[in-house]
Amino acid sequence: MTRVLVIVDIQRDYFPGGAYPLVGADAAAERAAVLLADQRAVGAPVIHVRHESRESGAGMLVPGTPGGEIDSRVAPLAGETIVPKAHPNAFLETPLNDLLRGAAASEVLIVGMQSSMCVDATVRAASDLGFAVTVAADACAAPDLEFAGTRIGGADVHAAFMASLAAGYAKVALVDELVA
Repeated sequence: MTRVLVIVDIQRDYFPGGAYPLVGADAAAERAAVLLADQRAVGAPVIHVRHESRESGAGMLVPGTPGGEIDSRVAPLAGETIVPKAHPNAFLETPLNDLLRGAAASEVLIVGMQSSMCVDATVRAASDLGFAVTVAADACAAPDLEFAGTRIGGADVHAAFMASLAAGYAKVALVDELVA
């Protein structure tokens, strides 16, 4: 069974001091780094996904800016694949599906930013494409959101999205369960 780790958008704009800091981003990056080290130690494939805003005047994740850079804790090594994307779904208009098929992926392990946007869209697409998907919940983070005048804290946003994904799209686990 080939398990491929896909790291989605763990970029500096999502951390304190960035353009759009998420709740728990540092803790999520630390957990993602543990999983990344484990994947590397067993020689498993790793794919880094980097969002690149293409809109004129984009305020975040702009290529060539510090905020658009992948966080150093999960930075790619020479030879690891980087997939640039411009949409929440990391499969849309990218070679990700072909890369996973080429790696004979039987399981796609997903971590990243934001639970409520790019992680969610990518997990659902991977499942729709027939991959067995696992999400490392503690290696993902979400923002505070507001809907209809109600503020929803980032931890609650994250929990709601993990529960939704676990209900039909993916196995949701903690990093320690995945490296044990």
